[in-house]
Amino acid sequence: MSKKTIGISGIATYVPPFRVWLDDWCEWTGNQWPKIREVVGRSFRMRGPNQSIYTMAATAVLRLIEQYDIDPSRVKFLGLGTESSTDNSAGAIIVKGMVDRELERRGKPPIARSCEVPEFKHACLGGVYGMKSAIRHLALDGAGSQAIVVCADIAEYARGSSGEPTQGAGAVAMLIEENPKLVEVDLIRSGSASDYRVMDFRKPMVRFCGQDRSGSHQVQDFPVFNGKYSTTCYIDETLHALNDMYQKRDLCASNYIRSLKTVFLHRPYRRMPETGWAVAYLFALGSGSSEDHAELASYCYEAGIEPSALLNEMISKPVVASLADPERLNIEVYPLTMAVYRIFRASRCYRREILDKLALGSDTMLDLGNVYTAALPAWIAAGFEQALEEDRDMTGEELLTLGYGSGDAAEVIPFIVSDGWREATAAIGFADAMEFTIDLNQTQYADLHDGRRPRGLDYLPQGEFVVDHIGQSEQRQFTDLGIEYYRYVG
Repeated sequence: MSKKTIGISGIATYVPPFRVWLDDWCEWTGNQWPKIREVVGRSFRMRGPNQSIYTMAATAVLRLIEQYDIDPSRVKFLGLGTESSTDNSAGAIIVKGMVDRELERRGKPPIARSCEVPEFKHACLGGVYGMKSAIRHLALDGAGSQAIVVCADIAEYARGSSGEPTQGAGAVAMLIEENPKLVEVDLIRSGSASDYRVMDFRKPMVRFCGQDRSGSHQVQDFPVFNGKYSTTCYIDETLHALNDMYQKRDLCASNYIRSLKTVFLHRPYRRMPETGWAVAYLFALGSGSSEDHAELASYCYEAGIEPSALLNEMISKPVVASLADPERLNIEVYPLTMAVYRIFRASRCYRREILDKLALGSDTMLDLGNVYTAALPAWIAAGFEQALEEDRDMTGEELLTLGYGSGDAAEVIPFIVSDGWREATAAIGFADAMEFTIDLNQTQYADLHDGRRPRGLDYLPQGEFVVDHIGQSEQRQFTDLGIEYYRYVG
């Protein structure tokens, strides 16, 4: 019996047009543009006054159906990955409802009535969990059907906070099916990790109490986060997920990492995946051959660190959650590793083993911003479009992807590029979705961020769903207070 392969056959995106240039933002806020450019990126997107995660998600799903000529009646699984929900009861069914009505208006069949409609929440990892669930569905009771997983998020941070330049908004939808045309998703050889980290990055509902958002009806969803500690959690969980995969596959970590040509990691901002992958490379050297140890020692000596001390640190098992204390949040859990990392960043090997392997699509991502669950699939979409433009031969290549969700969990999943990836990539249209922009000035940015309707925004929605109005009734016979009503603008 031949092996049943399941994976991704198509990707479609929706990106709101409202853009903030980070060099402008630095002028407004007094931040240093060279540092922001190096660490964060060039610009980020913001949701519009009549947008929500549900309108963005539905637009991405409808585009997916159009761009890949999907028969909606074959779709038996529609999953929504998000950490920006504004309804604590419904989720993916809202998206299905919008799409169904527009399909029927066009004289086309709706998505199957027997379609499952789960929502997945675990910080930025919800979309990856949704993808895994869709694949399991197609491998079992949903065999022979198709699945769609859409990741949609709005990343907002308080003005003046350290997270402010890492905002963003958008949605990415993926078509999952047997005999995939873009990539096979190899769950059998994947790696997982999770650990409770208390205050890494949280969104307790108590923050909503007392909010007056009558101007926009959008509850502001600023997270509780601790930057240094969150970076530590990201690195540590990445290492654990990779170790799980290495053990499952009986891999030599250093040989495997060197064999890869392309890697996609969760990307909240530019520097984070670079740091995570670089530390993973150093740890792989630490568990490798005598030649690997010699390379690692060269960085140690330049940093003034004894190689044996670094190796001891690498095999230690720090309890990262113990740092979730106001007095300990800035403690470095791998201090020697991070000192060596700073030396490694200046080496030629860093360009070859880190930056070159993260290069596909990375330039495009500098202008998207942080889109939480959609960050990883957006980068994959951008990477495939660049590979197609450069006429790269990727067929059969193993790509490594890493999804991460604060709080704290990670998934390392190999993708195998399909024979038909070029045709599937040609339909993605990510560059087209990014093309139309409206640049915000300082006042417009502040108004849009704070829930006011900005003046001077000459934008008429086209080819997308919008929030038409918000329910106001709170009567005994009929209540729709706070419920969004939607329409499609063609």
